[in-house]
Amino acid sequence: MRRPQLLAAVTAALLGVVGLPAVTASAAPVASAVSAATAAPDDLLISEYVEGTSTNKAVELYNPTAAPIDLAGYKLVPYFNGSATSTVTLTLTGTVAPGDVFVFGSTAAGGPLGALLDQVTTASLWNGDDAIVLTRTDGTVVDSFGQVGVDPGAEWGTGLVSTQDNSLRRKSDVCTPDRTPTDLFDPAVDWDGYATDTFDGLGAHTSTCGVTTPTAPVINEFSASTTGTDVEYLEVYGAPATDYSTLSILQVEGDLTATAPGIVGSVVSVHPVGTTDADGRWLGSLAANTVQNGSLTLLLVDGFTGAVGTVLDADANGTLDDPAPWTSLLDSVAVNDGGAGDLSYSAAVLGTTHDTTSAFAPGGASRIPDGTDTDTAADWVRNDFDLAGIPGFTGTLVAGEAVNTPGAANTTTLPPPPPPTCDDPATGISAVQGSGAASPLVGQSVQIEGVVVGDFQTGGFQGYYLQDDGDADPATSDGVFVFAPGGLDVAVGDIVHVAGVVSEFFGMTEVTASAAVLCSTGAALPAPVEVTLPLASPTALEPYEGMRATLPQDLAILEFFDFDRFGEIVLGSARQYQPTAVYQPGSPEAVALAAANALDRITLDDGRSTQNPDPARHPNGDPFTLDNRFRGGDLVTGATGVIDWRFDTWRLQPTAGAAYTSTNPRTAPPAVGGSLKVASFNVLNYFTTLNSRGANTAEELVRQQAKIVAAISALDADIVGLMEIENNGTAVATLVDALNAATAPDTYAYVDTGIVGTDEIFQAVIYQPATVSPKGAPAYLTSAVDSRFLDDKNRPALAQTFTETATGADLTVVVNHLKSKGSACDDVGDPIDPNGQGNCNGVRTAAAEALVDWLATDPTHSGSAKALVIGDLNSYDKEDPIRAIVAGGYTDLVAKYGGEYAYSYLFDGQLGYLDHALASPSLTGQVTGTAHWHANADEADLIDYDMTFKLPAQAAIYAPDAYRASDHDAVLVGLSLTPPDTTPPTITVTASPARIWPANGKLIRVRTTVTAADDGGPVTVTFNGISTNRPARDYVVLSDTSFRLRAAKWARYTLTYTATDAAGNSTTTSVTVRVARR
Repeated sequence: MRRPQLLAAVTAALLGVVGLPAVTASAAPVASAVSAATAAPDDLLISEYVEGTSTNKAVELYNPTAAPIDLAGYKLVPYFNGSATSTVTLTLTGTVAPGDVFVFGSTAAGGPLGALLDQVTTASLWNGDDAIVLTRTDGTVVDSFGQVGVDPGAEWGTGLVSTQDNSLRRKSDVCTPDRTPTDLFDPAVDWDGYATDTFDGLGAHTSTCGVTTPTAPVINEFSASTTGTDVEYLEVYGAPATDYSTLSILQVEGDLTATAPGIVGSVVSVHPVGTTDADGRWLGSLAANTVQNGSLTLLLVDGFTGAVGTVLDADANGTLDDPAPWTSLLDSVAVNDGGAGDLSYSAAVLGTTHDTTSAFAPGGASRIPDGTDTDTAADWVRNDFDLAGIPGFTGTLVAGEAVNTPGAANTTTLPPPPPPTCDDPATGISAVQGSGAASPLVGQSVQIEGVVVGDFQTGGFQGYYLQDDGDADPATSDGVFVFAPGGLDVAVGDIVHVAGVVSEFFGMTEVTASAAVLCSTGAALPAPVEVTLPLASPTALEPYEGMRATLPQDLAILEFFDFDRFGEIVLGSARQYQPTAVYQPGSPEAVALAAANALDRITLDDGRSTQNPDPARHPNGDPFTLDNRFRGGDLVTGATGVIDWRFDTWRLQPTAGAAYTSTNPRTAPPAVGGSLKVASFNVLNYFTTLNSRGANTAEELVRQQAKIVAAISALDADIVGLMEIENNGTAVATLVDALNAATAPDTYAYVDTGIVGTDEIFQAVIYQPATVSPKGAPAYLTSAVDSRFLDDKNRPALAQTFTETATGADLTVVVNHLKSKGSACDDVGDPIDPNGQGNCNGVRTAAAEALVDWLATDPTHSGSAKALVIGDLNSYDKEDPIRAIVAGGYTDLVAKYGGEYAYSYLFDGQLGYLDHALASPSLTGQVTGTAHWHANADEADLIDYDMTFKLPAQAAIYAPDAYRASDHDAVLVGLSLTPPDTTPPTITVTASPARIWPANGKLIRVRTTVTAADDGGPVTVTFNGISTNRPARDYVVLSDTSFRLRAAKWARYTLTYTATDAAGNSTTTSVTVRVARR
């Protein structure tokens, strides 16, 4: 029975304490030569051990003594991998009551196990080959598990009774701890084994240690209120085969509101006791409703002289009257349901707060162990209300409850059921599954029978799928997963009869087998149910969970992010796109597309839960190799297996290979035309510093660099903007050296930026000096330039102007890497966007607006308005940051040339482009093409450089080519830049009249005609003014082409004009009007 006060804070595990002495036998007293069944332990005992899946690890400590034990004086010390010294000490906190237990485990344990832990730790805990020693803080060994200093390989023991992937429970008659941690360890001697992730025994321990026949008989168990029709009985425990006919059990009314003959304090019923059996038990079976369901007291008395109705507390003060109508009072126990004024006549009162398993007072209870008698409520453990232990009832026994055991030894553990036979009645699998998300039979023991339609006993699942003939109800599944680690070896087509317990394992209905028997082999399999996409609803596959199924459609490969680690591929009826890549964020269309995408997918798994399985399995069933690979968008047809729910996802666990069609073959870099090419490429953490964000080893760096070099070389761009280069000032130089070694000396050069900002990564610009040359120094957009641009979130924008050698034209390339969608920006008031644009959308949008304004200032002082914005902007094209740049006059070149469904990145099985190219107005007309090279996003990352989790066979699936050099596709832009305009415009000017006569002193109207032209476009004409030999009062300028000139003798008026073209070239000319002499 677990007590709330035992819940402790997370253990401060003392990690890194090395050099502890090798464990030796403790100086504790040597156990006396008394049988284990009768010797009472004098200290804590390790009573249960859990080594389950992942972080499901725990130990249970049992206090077999009659006094509380303060854990401040104890610690757990694990010894890893056969070592004789430990590097970890786990200090315990809390108190363990007499007969109680304390459960210690990992803070990462979740679900059912997590709820049972009294103390947790963040330290890494044991595996099946590690020993555990319980010691006092002075080093005295209290108990041990395993053998210190010995590495058993993977485990001690075999099958269920082994230390790997099992729960082990100390046998109830084991009373002597193992205080010699270095002695031989065979778990079968002292321990019972249970399947992986069995936790139903944690929280209580059944022990017969120190059990002796009581000196006087006691009430040992009672049952008054149960589920359904009450199953009622009284049990007395005393000397074996003894006549107790002078004894009676009295039921005494405790409800204050009771009416005669049940007046509070009166005798409600009398039950004479008889002769005990050979084990010392007497059982009185009672009719339903004999014992009341409210507050009551049971008194075991000798020589009772009263009768039903006798009042034992005349003044109702809670104290039995004296003299009492019996010779002696031997024992008592009371139940108090919390009614106002209710009375109890025992020191052992079982109330509504008796334990944490229920808010109600117990309807029945047992002394654990038999005969325990300290005259306190701690002697008693609540019986399972749902009648666990009573024939015909499965019950719902949980930790902290006792089994109903009328006339038998009290226990908190159900005995194993008899082995099943093929002739036993079987529950229909449809009844186990039910018509809802969870089984209606969770926690119940069942027997099922069916044909094996999927055998996944190896690879981590440790079980198989059974399917029976069904019930013809389309709402219920006819198949179920049987979890049977170390159990009967079965094969597809076997008819198997299984006994086990129903549970929901993270949402998947399963039967954990306690026993199974093979009935026949070679049975025909049921026809697979056809599952088509899209699904009608998120729960549409629930009626097929555990059943044989097939996917008859041509399904596109959508996602393969977990293919390398877990063998998973996501399939859909067609490739999917990010909602904000095709629709305005938050629009009804975007919301509808997100919902449609979710329904149009299913995961094709590989029937294994082991990480990085070897070999990796292609959808066609054969090993995945460089010659047998797939790409996103390729088709899978007719996949057949079993419908399964794991990790919150519907899956098909395949039982055969599917048909596969390559529809998206690899291509060379796209042709984009033009005489100049610019590329943008996120190279996924190219770091020359090892074991940072990029390569962990020198070998990985060689592999990564080879792929990046192959990709850049194939792109053959004149200018390349790179993202995710290590910001150490030297990484880009190392990469350029490798490029020149792979191509030709001096093919590439780089813009030397040094270290910029504080981020680990930055952008870089490399170029081919044979075709372009930098013009001036680079410029950077930072918070110092514009406070809207947060450079502690975004990386500073890098602008560099280049001059094309062939044309002399200037081009400013601006390389960007905005804040990622997965990062948090709550610290600047920018939480996740409600319209699907991810985290930091406001930060990215403000940066985009600042970028447009900054470029308008010509930050590189080039004098050219031709700007190309490129980079990983971490925004899809319909999102706010891209719209801000487009609103600033820039053209989205990917959208213009690639259309609505262009993509460069794959996330959650949905395509879109984060890698952009946007042209300024004066550049847009000189762009010849733009496209992404799909060398990365469509490739499985199993073929990348990273060897971190890969087995040797997987790491060998590698080629030093351009494919999967990154997780982003490069974008390539073709340009045909117009050479600089150096030809001045032409201009002619004529005046009418050009000669004035007579010289009569009057103001005469004169008009000019100006004609200007340029081969490069429009021309601006400017009137520069009038020069004359007359005073200024002698002419009036009406407009640039209309004047009044005075007809004065000898006067001359010269009108000057300048024509200027778009490149700034100009021509100046003039016309002179003269006044004739005569």
